[in-house]
Amino acid sequence: MAAEFPSVAAARAALLTGEVTAVTGAFGFDSTGKAALLAPHEFGETTPLRSRPVDTVVTDRDITPAAVHADRVRAVLDAIDEGRVGKAVLARTLHLTLDAPLDPEALAARFTPGSDAATTTAFAVPLDAAGRVGHWLIGASPELLVRRTGRVVTCHPFAGTAPRGTDAVSDRAAVESLRASDKDLREHAFVVDSLVDALRPLCCELDVPDAPRIESTPAVWHLATPIRGVLADESVTALDLAALLSPTPAVCGTPTAAAADLIAEIEGSRDFYAGAVGWCDASGDGEWLVSIRCLELDAAHTGVTTWAGGGVVAGSDPDAEVAETEAKFRTVLTALGL
Repeated sequence: MAAEFPSVAAARAALLTGEVTAVTGAFGFDSTGKAALLAPHEFGETTPLRSRPVDTVVTDRDITPAAVHADRVRAVLDAIDEGRVGKAVLARTLHLTLDAPLDPEALAARFTPGSDAATTTAFAVPLDAAGRVGHWLIGASPELLVRRTGRVVTCHPFAGTAPRGTDAVSDRAAVESLRASDKDLREHAFVVDSLVDALRPLCCELDVPDAPRIESTPAVWHLATPIRGVLADESVTALDLAALLSPTPAVCGTPTAAAADLIAEIEGSRDFYAGAVGWCDASGDGEWLVSIRCLELDAAHTGVTTWAGGGVVAGSDPDAEVAETEAKFRTVLTALGL
């Protein structure tokens, strides 16, 4: 049986002492809290999973109502006006009950490149180490939290979003609107500035573009900024960096602690949503993604919980924030064949 680690600290210690040669898995929105990390028996590249049709019938559905989410956005706007936060990311939750169990591997394959729901990197993580026996975290995140290769560190934050258009003309209009959006540019700047502030003390070199670029998933357009640094101290591992940087303002807000407290007041616990998923080896190299565009499959494999969120800053429109969540739910719903 593979060694399991219920916390980042336990996994870090096992890597440091040489007890294990690599760890992989996920940790939650609170990187100091629950984790589902393990030391794999084998570690390396495999052939891609084959995507297969999923015959899914939903027998029950429960979602955060649009009106409730809009009211929550207004509450965050009030908190911004009061000076409690500069930005907070709010998410809606969708619970689905299915008529038959899903196979985790088959479902993960629905998120892989070539499938309708593909974004960048798909993942499937058993959550047993966190005490959620039989549960899986499955998805496809477009957002690289951090990658370490030797002393080179790369981040690729996403923040600022526009739904894809229904045709070439409306799709191009969505791009131009996002490019010119003061609200989205400010939202993105919060994220980049936070990552740069965290990385600067650790890096002897740091390269940050002056302006974001626009990247797409099948459902939405994003503002994105590739950040590259060179570590001054090679003992800082990919797992160290992931725990330090998570949660970023892209999924939490700023200031981080105040935004996290506000999210907890409004949403409750996020568990593994908006945490990180990835790997780190004994050399310190590794890659971690922000765990968005994902779902948690329950132990019976018939219950699905998924989330979709968006950043709220001064000037955010509650109705537009609701529409953004609808667009972001599409990745998981498409993977489920819905």
